[in-house]
Amino acid sequence: MIEAKTRAWWRATAALCLGSFLVFINLYVPQPLLPGLKEAYGVSTLGVSLLMSVSTLSLALALLVFGPLSDAIGREGIMRITLLLAGGLSLALAFAPTFESLLFLRLLQGFVLGGLPAVAIAWMGDEFDKTALLSAVGLYIGANSLGGISGRIVGGGAAAIGGPSAAFLAVGAMTVVGCIIFWRLLPNSQAFTPQRFQLRQAVGDLLGHLRSPVLLAAYFLGGINFLIFINQYSYITFRLADAPYQLAASGLGLIFLTYLGGTFGSTVSGKLAGRFSPARCISAGIVILMLGTAITLADSLALIILGLTINAFGFFMAHSLASSWVGRYAQGARGSASALYLVFYYLGASIGGFWLEPFWRWTQWQGVAIGSWLLLCVTLAIGVGLWRFERRAANT
Repeated sequence: MIEAKTRAWWRATAALCLGSFLVFINLYVPQPLLPGLKEAYGVSTLGVSLLMSVSTLSLALALLVFGPLSDAIGREGIMRITLLLAGGLSLALAFAPTFESLLFLRLLQGFVLGGLPAVAIAWMGDEFDKTALLSAVGLYIGANSLGGISGRIVGGGAAAIGGPSAAFLAVGAMTVVGCIIFWRLLPNSQAFTPQRFQLRQAVGDLLGHLRSPVLLAAYFLGGINFLIFINQYSYITFRLADAPYQLAASGLGLIFLTYLGGTFGSTVSGKLAGRFSPARCISAGIVILMLGTAITLADSLALIILGLTINAFGFFMAHSLASSWVGRYAQGARGSASALYLVFYYLGASIGGFWLEPFWRWTQWQGVAIGSWLLLCVTLAIGVGLWRFERRAANT
């Protein structure tokens, strides 16, 4: 097993962080473009948001394929090939002639983007000891946030110069170059033991994870939190593109620099969990997310940005610890267990617009905040339940 902070650990962690960065730069590049695309294609707020929803939905479904498959054939090949295909599809998006073709290509791209997230944490679970795993997951999740930031900034900036096509071309080119580096950095697995793929066994593994209350709680917590967090960003672009802010695509892209709060939150999550316990820090992250949402109700753009930054810190702290919780408590078939967490995670993202849209129509951003708090109360209750489980386990 690879120990924390060794040369092998740094190389493997760097490779997986780069892969994570490339996945999320592709996934989120359309988000700052949504208000402009809404006007250009004459579609509704919910309609244009499908550019995000279809990709996260197909990503979630892909996890059910790549997770069990990786337990049978290995993990490195899946990550390498799907990452390269994702870059090629970004280049293809630049030449999509209609909104319907954009949706179709985003559907395909979401599926191949699921390859790396489905197996990366399982790869770490195979190769790293427990201390190394906890530290690496925090950095890996931090790379998620950096990729999300970069995708929106590059997308918004390139679109301001050459329109949406330029945004997709820029991200596609970055991904192809990044793939070359990823392929060279990622070491081959030393501790992986292949399991013969059997459909009945794969389904049985998934059902076994779903029957575990400890894992199921983490699945729902991650999915509901992400439902709120990612869709808040979609609706804030509509709020800030309108009067009195009237931000252009490039300005909306810069709003996502608030994700840096998430980068910090995920990287310190391991240290905080070591001091206060993972479940306690998960609950604290949810409370922080609720507080940040309250701050975004202010009219001041500076306070809105502060609230979004606080949101990102709280969300990514809770997410990184919930994700590592699954790797810690899964009993076998870690690839399936980690993939199932991400299925809930991205399913949440894909249906979040349907949950928040009625609140948006009711009273715009204030409604979004109310809809957010309702579900965050649910995840806070789950977090407290995990905390009680953790205390009982420590006393036995």
